[in-house]
Amino acid sequence: MNVGMRVRGGLLAALVMFAMPVAAMLAAGLASSSALAQTLDSIQVEGNRRVEVATIRSYFKAGPGGRLDQGHIDDGLKALIETGLFQDVRINQAGGRLVVTVVENPVIGRVAFEGNKKVKDEQLTSEIQSKPRGTLSRPVVQSDAQRIAEIYRHAGRYDVTVVPEIIEQPNNRVDLVFTITEGVKTGINSIEFVGNTTYSSYRLKDVIKTRESNLLSFLGGSDVYDPDRIEADRDLIRRYYLKHGFADVQVIAALTEYDPQRKGFLVTFKIEEGQQYRVASVNFQSSIGALDGNALSRFSRVSVGSLYNAEALEKSVEEMQIEASRRGFAFAVVRPRGDRNFEAHTVSIVYAIDEGPRTYIERINVRGNTRTRDYVIRREFDLAEGDAYNRALVDRAERRLKNLDFFKSVKITTEPGSASDRIVLNVELEEKSTGDFSVSGGYSTTDGPLAEVSISERNLLGRGLYGKASVTYGQYARGLSLSFVEPYLLDYRVALGLDTYYREQLPNSFISYGTKTIGFSPRIGLTLREDLSLQLRYSIYEQEISLPSYLANCNNNPSNGLLAFNPSPAWVAVNGAPAATALGAVDLTGMGLWCYADGEASLPVRKELANGRTLTSAVGYSLDYNTLDNNKNPTDGLLVDFRQDFAGVGGDVTYLKSAMDAKYYAPLVADIVGLIHLQGGILTPVGSNGIRMLDQFQMGPNLVRGFAPNGIGPRDINPYGTQDALGGTKYWGSSLEMQMPFWFLPKEIGLKGAVYADAGGLYDYQGPTAWAATGEVNVPGCIPPTNNPKLAPAPGTCLGLQYDPQNLVRTSVGVGLIWQSPFGPLRFDYAIPITKGPHDVVQQFKFGGGTSF
Repeated sequence: MNVGMRVRGGLLAALVMFAMPVAAMLAAGLASSSALAQTLDSIQVEGNRRVEVATIRSYFKAGPGGRLDQGHIDDGLKALIETGLFQDVRINQAGGRLVVTVVENPVIGRVAFEGNKKVKDEQLTSEIQSKPRGTLSRPVVQSDAQRIAEIYRHAGRYDVTVVPEIIEQPNNRVDLVFTITEGVKTGINSIEFVGNTTYSSYRLKDVIKTRESNLLSFLGGSDVYDPDRIEADRDLIRRYYLKHGFADVQVIAALTEYDPQRKGFLVTFKIEEGQQYRVASVNFQSSIGALDGNALSRFSRVSVGSLYNAEALEKSVEEMQIEASRRGFAFAVVRPRGDRNFEAHTVSIVYAIDEGPRTYIERINVRGNTRTRDYVIRREFDLAEGDAYNRALVDRAERRLKNLDFFKSVKITTEPGSASDRIVLNVELEEKSTGDFSVSGGYSTTDGPLAEVSISERNLLGRGLYGKASVTYGQYARGLSLSFVEPYLLDYRVALGLDTYYREQLPNSFISYGTKTIGFSPRIGLTLREDLSLQLRYSIYEQEISLPSYLANCNNNPSNGLLAFNPSPAWVAVNGAPAATALGAVDLTGMGLWCYADGEASLPVRKELANGRTLTSAVGYSLDYNTLDNNKNPTDGLLVDFRQDFAGVGGDVTYLKSAMDAKYYAPLVADIVGLIHLQGGILTPVGSNGIRMLDQFQMGPNLVRGFAPNGIGPRDINPYGTQDALGGTKYWGSSLEMQMPFWFLPKEIGLKGAVYADAGGLYDYQGPTAWAATGEVNVPGCIPPTNNPKLAPAPGTCLGLQYDPQNLVRTSVGVGLIWQSPFGPLRFDYAIPITKGPHDVVQQFKFGGGTSF
């Protein structure tokens, strides 16, 4: 019996143990069944204040039959959390209903910044996502703090700290305050190059944009550590080597290390130069039957025997592809191929011309231009919506947009269009300030101290127009000017410029007279190629000469027995009696009378004064060829400027003036740059009016250094006058110069030295001259009178003499100091004349320079 009871007890225990999990499963099934029974209308929302119930329910997406299963509930929970509207979200089952309990994020009342001195509130506000009247999200706040720190790091402050603080306010509102400790500026203490054997570190520092910190770094920002700039510097180094024949170059890394002791960064560029290659051959292969590849050969900038130049190769491909498109092959693609001979160090260039995919531009989207008009951007494209897609033209448009200098960044990307043969161009822009207000100051040994106040706008009214107004005031020079440029005249890539100006030059130690000029000049500029430009211009201006009263106080008549002159081939009459010359006698009646009673101005100057205001109307052109590697601080390339002006389109004067100026820079050895400078000009009279003294070339240190302004060439040497320079109608000049760095000084100081030799001459003055020898003409070596100059001269003596040595070459040698300073380019020269005329004016020291601030 006892055994039987034990058996029954064991069975009961087993049944109980089995029943418990079964009951749990049934309960779970009932719960699941209850959940399956939920619908959107059965969701109960609790805790919400601002967010509507319907809005919360909308995040739960019901399945078939409008019912919610557990997966739908989980998805709704995640969606609510991701909105950022809630601090907490909980879901419970209660009484057969789904209860969603939320705790809303507070609303931001204000966003403030404390401790920021280097970055303005407006800039920080535009960069962060947290906004007043928006919902507070703690992850977003942390992201904003990181973004603020990133802005400071790009400005060179790497030890910046940003602490966000949330201040509770009534009605579930908060104030968000970012407390910023800006720290000190983190600069670049040193820049090193490893692996460079062909080019020195000194030369490569010119290539990159980053600079080492120095005493004057506070005036600029290029010494600030910026990882984006350093990455761009890597590409600049690589492109520099590729331009000079190093086809295998690699800039392996740009290593940066922070030095806590010096509180700055150490930057090291690792370079593998490889070998330098020359071009062995240039060939053209076209797979397009109707297009002969050799027909594009004239657009190749790469020639046999020259150094391999990747930049020239890129430009060649671009111009060939554009030319092929002009010839009707819109889808032609030019791909260059370089076959290297590693033993001979040569590259064989092959331009392969193939038919590319037939892709059309469906749409061009322009984004980010808040001020610049859309058409200003679109007109930089040589293609439009519906045209065949041409990558070369797109690259050219991107380069043009960058050159406008309206934008911080320009990026053109592509995306697939609505069909397989359609493509969409996206132009992403970030605008920047294009207006400038500047106060410029300078000093030169010619013009003395000089100041200029100007205001300019490169993107006037967002239409791409340029305008500038400036006022100049100095010791010897004053004036004002207004300039306007329309870069696209009648929607063509032709620039129309208009200039109005007033200039006043005062008498100084180099000239006895002053001039006032008021004029207007329209001009048209055309870019023929990237390195060749043409400018057509018209100038009309009125000029008037003036003299101080003590130089213009002579009032005489023939009975005084003083000097009268004939402004034709010069000869002189004395005491009212014509001199006996082969040119015949001249009647003095009605002629201008001049004297040197107490030191009058030179006769040609007095003649200009008698003429009064003179109107000049001239047409001209300039042709410029520029291949310089750097317009501000060139080390390689050629710059040629040829100009001609014809005066006589109306007005009072007629002449043809031609001038040429050429500069050739070439790197020599050890960072020394050689410069050859050639210049020349000729002024040709047209008609019978002759040439005014004011229109003739005036030369000095601009031709041969070591001489004063207007210190070279024909001169009135009458000892009783002001001995003014008269100018000339022909000049030439040549200069050899070597510019070298001071290797013992930091590169960032920007100092260079120069040694040079100059030679040149100014000849052939054409205008009134003054000889005063009774009965004779052009008496060499006549002696000025020693008696009272108011009395009539004795026979054989002279009152005036115009000295014009016809074949004298002026030469000089000198040294210079060139400073690319934060205050602008400055130059100091000390030159010693070697050969000079007996009446030339010497000025051995010359200084000039200025800046804007």
